[in-house]
Amino acid sequence: MSIRTTTLGNGARIVTETLAQARSVSIGFWVGVGSRDEPREVAGASHFLEHLLFKGTDDHSASEIAEAVEAVGGEMNAFTAHEHSAYHARLPAAELTLGLDLLAEVFTRPAFRVHEVEAERQVILEELAMEEDSHEDRVLSLLADALFPGHPLGAEVLGTQETIETMTRDQIAAFHGRWYRPGNLVVAVAGALDHDQVVAGVERRLIGSEAGPAPVRHPPLAPAQALRVGTQRSEQVHLAVGLRAFSCRDDDRYALVLANQVLGGGTSSRLFRTIREERGLAYSVWSDLSFYTDTGALVAAAATAPARVPDVLALVHGELDHLLEDGVSDRELEVAKGYVVGSSLLSLEDSGSCMGRIASDVLVHGEVRHLDEVLDRYRQVDASDVKRVVHRLAVSGGRTLAVLGPLRRSRVEAMAGAASPPARSLPRAAPLG
Repeated sequence: MSIRTTTLGNGARIVTETLAQARSVSIGFWVGVGSRDEPREVAGASHFLEHLLFKGTDDHSASEIAEAVEAVGGEMNAFTAHEHSAYHARLPAAELTLGLDLLAEVFTRPAFRVHEVEAERQVILEELAMEEDSHEDRVLSLLADALFPGHPLGAEVLGTQETIETMTRDQIAAFHGRWYRPGNLVVAVAGALDHDQVVAGVERRLIGSEAGPAPVRHPPLAPAQALRVGTQRSEQVHLAVGLRAFSCRDDDRYALVLANQVLGGGTSSRLFRTIREERGLAYSVWSDLSFYTDTGALVAAAATAPARVPDVLALVHGELDHLLEDGVSDRELEVAKGYVVGSSLLSLEDSGSCMGRIASDVLVHGEVRHLDEVLDRYRQVDASDVKRVVHRLAVSGGRTLAVLGPLRRSRVEAMAGAASPPARSLPRAAPLG
């Protein structure tokens, strides 16, 4: 009974986890709307709201809100993703009421003062410029745009310089008024708390609010593009290889998470050992997964000197081929399971992590899954499951390559065309065990 869920009459879902020994409480207002739900002319509106909601309400200024939180030793923050946005605070347990007051106020009654909108517009433009200077981020943006061409999942969560410069205060307020409604809201609280008191507190603060519509989403239908090249003066070339993957609700995601861990998820992974440890071709090399409600992506990335790009690219393709053809060894799978299970347990040692888990579970699955059941799904995966799932991934579409650096497209095309077939003949890292 440490985790309880209640749905209010207006559709707002409240989920709490009682942590008896905690001295803190973490509160999150999670809205199931993100950058993929924005019309093209207001791309970046969700992220703009992330900045504006903490700028103040009709009753309190931004400095008053910040001072109220810091005066009790707390912290307040927010983030935006493609499919949701979250506003959260961590406070001493005795300050639960303060946290609910502030988050409910900024969520439901932001002021959207014109001068503050203009100030944050400049801040976001600086943020876009900062990301433009981050080559590791830019190559991933190029890859996303090529993996999901013409679709919001391929677009920047921040928006573009054009949309941020032209978006009006009224457009932002209209986006907030349409989507930031109880029907799209999950209020998650973890720590020293009483569930019934939290429910009563949230219900009182949302009184009179109607559920509102839920976003209607369309999956990406256009096929992924094979190559995207960005020319940039730099000492290194950043490259990323991506494949479309499965949704966050697909049962095969457990085996795919383990396959990714073997491929490039840590310092014992194949990409790390082959490219960095054995050959010294890169400092940064890794792979990761993104899961959405109707699709996903597996990405392998590295940064290296221009002269070493052919070798690194061949090795990345070679390890992808190796995974497809040979699957994983029993020892590799054992290590991957140990990492995923252990890191999942370690991540839940504070109220903030617990709050994030229960919030995302309710948003994605409609309920909080029992942690032991989730971890058992990983424990039950065997090597044949991994091989089947990787094969499914491979046959569902081709690979997409994004490259950013001081290379012309014609040279990248030549390297990309040569990399994949010879990769099978390159020496591979011996599987652990």
